[in-house]
Amino acid sequence: MKFLLRISGWIDAVNARLGLVASWLVLLSCLISAGNAFSRYTINLSSNAWLEIQWYMFGAMFMLGASYTLKRNEHVRVDIFYSGMSTRTQVWVDLLGGIFFLLPAMTIIGWLSWPVFYNSWAGNEMSSNAGGLVRWPIKIFLPLGFWLLSLQGFSEVVKRLAMLTGHLPTDVHYERPMQ
Repeated sequence: MKFLLRISGWIDAVNARLGLVASWLVLLSCLISAGNAFSRYTINLSSNAWLEIQWYMFGAMFMLGASYTLKRNEHVRVDIFYSGMSTRTQVWVDLLGGIFFLLPAMTIIGWLSWPVFYNSWAGNEMSSNAGGLVRWPIKIFLPLGFWLLSLQGFSEVVKRLAMLTGHLPTDVHYERPMQ
């Protein structure tokens, strides 16, 4: 279990850093959006590339932030049921949900998204908009994001197993959206 917990800690650290990257992308995207709007309305200068880079950043934020959100235990649940459960039952729900739903789904979606990236990269796909960007760099975030979510799912399964076996304190803190 100690070995698995070390791997889990490494996965958590990687996703925490990538969550920080996603946070900085939010700021950068806002600055680009404001700069683009300012230049468009003050000096009548704009570019589709500036709009597309914002979309790319949003996609990267979402795909990098998903695993970070899971790490922080802030993903969406049906709180009406989950909040009424005992802590041990919540750990079991997280464990079984991770094993039977999260890991298989993310693995399948990640696997199926690889050709989307690869075909875009092999064909050097470009935006159809005038002045648009190359498309394949953002498409790598599809398999990458699902792979990171799978890794974080594995980490969460390991932590839930450790909680059930007494190797970690039982902590499934969850900020309910409606308190």
